[in-house]
Amino acid sequence: MEPQAITNEVKTSGLRGRGGAGFPTGVKWGFIPPNNTKPVYLICNCDESEPGTFKDRYIVHQDPHQLIEGMVISAYAVGAHTAYIYMREEFPEAAVIMEKAIKEARDHHFLGKNILGSGFDLEIYIHRGAGAYICGEETGLIESLEGKRPYPRIKPPYFPAALGLYMAPTIVNNVESLCHVKHIIQMGGDEYAKLGIPRNTGTRILCVSGDVKNPGYYEVEVGKITMGELLNDVCGGPKDGRSFKAVIPGGSSAKIMKCDETYTIKNPDGSERELSFYDIPMDFDTIAACGSMAGSGGVIVMDDSRKISWVLNNLNHFYAHESCGQCTPCREGSMWMRKISDRIVNGQATPEDIETLEDVAYQIDGRTVCAFGEASSWPVEAIIDKFRDELKAETSEENEYLSEEAKRQLEYISS
Repeated sequence: MEPQAITNEVKTSGLRGRGGAGFPTGVKWGFIPPNNTKPVYLICNCDESEPGTFKDRYIVHQDPHQLIEGMVISAYAVGAHTAYIYMREEFPEAAVIMEKAIKEARDHHFLGKNILGSGFDLEIYIHRGAGAYICGEETGLIESLEGKRPYPRIKPPYFPAALGLYMAPTIVNNVESLCHVKHIIQMGGDEYAKLGIPRNTGTRILCVSGDVKNPGYYEVEVGKITMGELLNDVCGGPKDGRSFKAVIPGGSSAKIMKCDETYTIKNPDGSERELSFYDIPMDFDTIAACGSMAGSGGVIVMDDSRKISWVLNNLNHFYAHESCGQCTPCREGSMWMRKISDRIVNGQATPEDIETLEDVAYQIDGRTVCAFGEASSWPVEAIIDKFRDELKAETSEENEYLSEEAKRQLEYISS
């Protein structure tokens, strides 16, 4: 097959990125400038750091050659002769496994010069990260790969395919996305598109963790399984004596969903329909229409034993720690959200603290270079929106709204 024919098959398949955004993979490949004279690079994003997500590590551990095959095909399609696997620092075993697999592939002439007599050259290198969540953002990853501080780049250009690694066209794909390419070429784009549902084709891996009887790693057809079937049939339902309370459907950045809610969504023809939480199909578009996102496929389940304030505080601590610090709203806002949620779980908050927390979250939205700002604020906004009464029940009017230090500062400013 010619490179363009491979890209066309991927477009026909309808494959959408499995790393979080759900952007069509074939369309992303097509953003490389047609008159480009610079080297093209392919990067596999294996910096899997989203809480609740653990699929990429399992793929590398269980079938590293599937990833290599997907990368070789993808590199040939986009004209890349150098590819990198950006590996999360906390995956030391995966790095060893991948290095061994790359050597095996090279020994069998699947990598290197003139692969299998095709005239195509490709080398794959592993680059170990240093434990920064922000490197999951593709331009932050590229900055890190260049040896710089991983500050995400200002957009435009919006895609590294136009200006990426070393200011050259670069395609960044997730581990699972690249693995799908192999199967698309093997079975054909039209056949692959029969899996799943229209606009949400193929299969994807869902990582279910939390309060279910059978947490784990499940491959399902996109949109062919509902939330209820996943939680009750596949994962065995809630633990004995418990009931489901809430679910985060796409990794920690996705907005939380209450299990007793009913959602009104629009059909493609403009009509509306109501869905209970358990009837929501596990696809990109329906979950987005319900106000959350399918994201990275990390399904975090909470039963009625969980205090939402603890969930909120846990998320806030993560994002405050992982902010790269480039943008003031994110750097300062994530820190203040953590401080306020600390007050809530410690029983020191007032009802006004909930409103302040919500206001801080909304002030972050749309004011940062990358999507990390929204990733930290969306969970806070959704938790307060859906569990406001529960959070306020943990506050008291008798608590001091201002700390002694804040009071002194206010007095100084007023004087």
